Amino acid sequence: MPLHSRICEILNIQYPIVLAGMGGASVPRLAAAVSNAGGLGVLGAAACPPEQLRAWIREVRTLTDKPFGVDTLLPASVRRSGGPAAGEASGGLSPVDRLEEARAFAGDFMRREGLEASSRPPRAADDGSAVEGLAMFSKDFFEAQMEVVVEEKVPVYAAGLGNPAPWMDRFRENGTKVMAVIGSVKHALQVASSGIDVVVAQGHDGGGHNSPIGTMALIPQVVDAVGGRLPVLGAGGIADGRGVAAAFMLGAEGAWVGTAFLATEEAGLLPFQKEALVEGGDGDTMVSKSVTGKPARVIRNKWAQAWVDAGRDPLPMPYQSMVAGPVMSAASRAERKDIVPGFAGQGMGLIKAIRPARDVFADLVSGAEAALARAQTYS
Repeated sequence: MPLHSRICEILNIQYPIVLAGMGGASVPRLAAAVSNAGGLGVLGAAACPPEQLRAWIREVRTLTDKPFGVDTLLPASVRRSGGPAAGEASGGLSPVDRLEEARAFAGDFMRREGLEASSRPPRAADDGSAVEGLAMFSKDFFEAQMEVVVEEKVPVYAAGLGNPAPWMDRFRENGTKVMAVIGSVKHALQVASSGIDVVVAQGHDGGGHNSPIGTMALIPQVVDAVGGRLPVLGAGGIADGRGVAAAFMLGAEGAWVGTAFLATEEAGLLPFQKEALVEGGDGDTMVSKSVTGKPARVIRNKWAQAWVDAGRDPLPMPYQSMVAGPVMSAASRAERKDIVPGFAGQGMGLIKAIRPARDVFADLVSGAEAALARAQTYS
């Protein structure tokens, strides 16, 4: 059966498959490739400085005449604070008080692993890969990003974290469609009330920031809560056509897919990180706060494990990125896949080779159509 739903009309795409906005990986060439294949390509701009984001948006427009999106983070704790979030105290100490101790822990880790710190300040690499560390998240940073998104009148905006409600009036004036990634029914109801167009229900199986609730349990509950008003994209561990079909069977009207596109020729990851994806299996991921300060599923690595072994709590966002950034930069320069293999979902074991994005997309569509057709035999 043809893969189609009202998602296609809302987003003006051929197939209801959306590229997850993965920071460092969903760069212009990958977003454009997915859009050109008939889905919706989304730029992963979480750590993208505003002017680089503007350049990325314009680059995508040179690569495709199809709709595309931009994904950024809108963490409420940082935006409320006017700057880096104070966060919760640990052992009576604030994140500011703990920052130097955490940096010392990171320095000890780098010395043990033979990593050399860069003399340059952390920044995003020109091609979008996280070679030079992570951006310093702050209220000003997030709001400057959003100004670019509004000014450039992007076709679709996706809030990868948080609620886009403060910008909805301006998005409506521009004709921008809005999505929000959520991990609970409570959050789904919050973003739905802001007037967005699509809810992305991402479960615990997914790579990057995710939910404590499993994908199979989350999707139908979110569909029941908001499905009558808004279409839902299923997300979290969906890495082939069977997963896309499963999302439909759970009541979703499409899929938000990330990990399947990480090991593509167009993805912004470094070659050794793509190799780690191909080599990994179903049990080779873990959830850790060690990179951003929020729970995120990563490929198992020494940096995340070091925090577990030491019995230490990472700092909250944005402070942890200040601690992790130099480590990630040094490990990237040294091509240490055992330290910085990257984010990935539990569907990683389905990745067998590095391929063009259009081939991955075509397999998602054909696989989903075949699986849905087979399902009819059980009725």
